[in-house]
Amino acid sequence: MTTADAASVFSVFRTTATATPDAPFLILPSGRTDGTGTPVLHSYEAVLKYVRARADAYAAAGIGQGDRVALLIGNRPEFFVEFLALNALGAGIVPLNPDLRRDEIQYVLEHSEARLAVAAAALEPQLRDAADGLALQIATSRFGEPAHLPVLGPARTVPSGIGHDTECALLYTSGTTGRPKGCVLSNLYFLEAGGSYTRHGGLAAMEPGRERFYNPLPLFHMNHLAVTATAAMLLGNALVITERFSPSRWWGEIVECGATIVHYLGIVVATLMNAPPGNLDRAHRVKFAFGAGVEPQLHGAFEDRFGFPLLEVWGMTETGRVFIANREPRQIHTRAFGKAFPGFEARVVDEHDRDVPDGTDGELVVRYSAATPRRAFFSGYLKNDAATEEAWRGGWFHSGDVVRRDTDGMLYFVDRKKNIIRRSGENIAAAEVEAVLQAHEKVAQVAVIAVPDELREEEVYACVVPMPGVRADSALLDDLLDWCGERLAYYKAPGWVLFLDTLPTTGTQKVQKTQIFAAGEDARTRPGAFDVRHRKKRG
Repeated sequence: MTTADAASVFSVFRTTATATPDAPFLILPSGRTDGTGTPVLHSYEAVLKYVRARADAYAAAGIGQGDRVALLIGNRPEFFVEFLALNALGAGIVPLNPDLRRDEIQYVLEHSEARLAVAAAALEPQLRDAADGLALQIATSRFGEPAHLPVLGPARTVPSGIGHDTECALLYTSGTTGRPKGCVLSNLYFLEAGGSYTRHGGLAAMEPGRERFYNPLPLFHMNHLAVTATAAMLLGNALVITERFSPSRWWGEIVECGATIVHYLGIVVATLMNAPPGNLDRAHRVKFAFGAGVEPQLHGAFEDRFGFPLLEVWGMTETGRVFIANREPRQIHTRAFGKAFPGFEARVVDEHDRDVPDGTDGELVVRYSAATPRRAFFSGYLKNDAATEEAWRGGWFHSGDVVRRDTDGMLYFVDRKKNIIRRSGENIAAAEVEAVLQAHEKVAQVAVIAVPDELREEEVYACVVPMPGVRADSALLDDLLDWCGERLAYYKAPGWVLFLDTLPTTGTQKVQKTQIFAAGEDARTRPGAFDVRHRKKRG
């Protein structure tokens, strides 16, 4: 089925279920780690039956087009029953991150104006605690079981006006400052996000009815919910449901479930490379991996060891579609992530939105086309028109990412715009320093930030989590500084180093740099911080 033929995500799912009723849609691993278990398969027809029953229950409870329902379910099969049932009625979902604290969940519940909140049985106490004091009804979701929903109003019927512009989901993005912004995402956004993925071709070519996706990223993230799941439905392929990334379960689940396409983040690659060789390293059927953030130093080594290409992509919640480096030469020794294509145009601009020459760093701005720049992007930030229009100034969406484009049109990631360190007139990409430190065998995690410097404006400050069993002492400090000195220009090396036990991360394992230090705290005064600026010498 093509995206042009579909009105909604549910209509795609229904069409596929009718055409290939016995094809597996959801695959649940057995829990074994040796790859010899027997997974549980749920067919498109079986899931459609559950979805229709759930949709009838929602309609009888008074839920319909224009309503929002919050879901605290995590990566469980019941998530898709709730999502597709609500989409069939023209209602939107608000997926909640189970790792959020009470006040964070409460903020989303209030800001989204959800009419109902639904939790997996294991997460219901957490939801009830967060919703305490709110005028909000709560229900429980159990896969395959009858729905027991509170009555919120008169019974609703399925409207005839569900289409591309109907809201499908409201996803909250983690910002660098302030509260998260709610991105309103339409059916068209989902259809194009998944449809574009199926059309990339090259090393990312897919076969209808033959692919099984293994995506450990959360379902409150566009990568899994919009891109992967919709692509699967469009081609009658299957989704392996795993709770989250686990290095001990990774290969066993992939082999057992017959996964052919996997999704990753940089931390996944680094963790798997740190593991000792095993007999499942090459026992899989994986054709390619789709993701972002692999360190160039690890890219080729990973592919050589495990036998499939890591295809780097770039995308945001706001964009839906992604750029992808899916054709040779992929330039895996760099941070190349692909080229612009019809329906996803790109420019690289300076602070005045003027094009910069190829080979020059600038901000990535994107659009669909000159005629319809916002087509299939997010519909806007909920209750924040000013932020929406600021992001779209000049008819281009401003990503906040610093990139570089070469004369062939290949785009290279440099850093987040706010992660550029300005030292003595030199612009230093925090991501570049992080990549070098992360490649060290004694480093588990690293985050590089800028701190004030009285002489040089800003200085490089590295927060390092050592590998288990490695002592955080002066010997490790010397080792890391020597390592950086051999791989970075002197001015890029850390001027400050702090060893920590952990770094705060999001549900997608992205480091939250703004939460490492308290607001107003001077990182240079943190006990245990090593001032090594005197060791940064030209020569």
